[in-house]
Amino acid sequence: MAVVSGTYRMVSEEEQALRAKLERLTIKDHGPVFGPYASLPDHTRQKAKDELNEMDEKRASAVKELRGLIKEKADTGDDLVKGVQDTFGEKPDSLLVRFIRARKFDVPRAFELMKGYVRFRRNYPELFENLTPEAVRSTIEAGYPGILHSRDKYGRVVFLFNVENWDYEEITFDEVRNMLTENKKLNMVCICQILRNFKGFTMQQASGIKPTELKKMVDMLQDSFPARFKAVHFIHQPWYFTTTYNVVKPLMKSKLLERVFVHGDELENYYREFDAEILPSEFDGKGANYDGKATAAKLFD
Repeated sequence: MAVVSGTYRMVSEEEQALRAKLERLTIKDHGPVFGPYASLPDHTRQKAKDELNEMDEKRASAVKELRGLIKEKADTGDDLVKGVQDTFGEKPDSLLVRFIRARKFDVPRAFELMKGYVRFRRNYPELFENLTPEAVRSTIEAGYPGILHSRDKYGRVVFLFNVENWDYEEITFDEVRNMLTENKKLNMVCICQILRNFKGFTMQQASGIKPTELKKMVDMLQDSFPARFKAVHFIHQPWYFTTTYNVVKPLMKSKLLERVFVHGDELENYYREFDAEILPSEFDGKGANYDGKATAAKLFD
């Protein structure tokens, strides 16, 4: 027997076996990071069912409920809600499902996330100006951010930020954010991790990041984008990183703060989360140096 939403139901042997497999997954058990799936692994479907309340029969009804809620709320005359209707009213079901998944098939919460997305675009219109495939591609080729070509053992997409060679004047935070939020060819399925290597982070770089840019970053991670950011990891951060982090912390909700892990040079816990075999050498892994051009080719060619 198993408890589901306050009730009891029988769990099949097949479902029990899939749940058991979820406890011992490796990086080889997951689908590709780029491009379409031929089919989702059965254990991934089980994970979606357990963690997101997602089932095939619920997906269509949730989309229908969300479209109805958008229309109902738009009739109230609220300008932000009207923005949701204008932004999503004619969009395909697949886009709405991204927001529904990000809020575990809780339709009213998915609607609030849509409002957050519209609010973010209104608060930072400069982020969405001149957004072209060419601009995004150049950012990816430069490696800001990098994207692991393998999922982690939990099936998450991993974004890489190697701060040492980041020329903030050449590649702005806005360009990095555009890649994260607007690229449609990543199979994120709403779940990802962010890994930031601060080795070589200079005081000049630290002083060049404005508080307004840090606020944009936090706003992106919180209630404005249809993804589940499961963790943010920092490694090799210098002592003055604390100053930058202390500016950000008051802007972060407790749930996000609990998902931030600052490892420094002590990497024992870091390797518990990330298999060294899939990490580039710059991130203390056993792989070759990260190749941004190879990643761009997978996304755009």
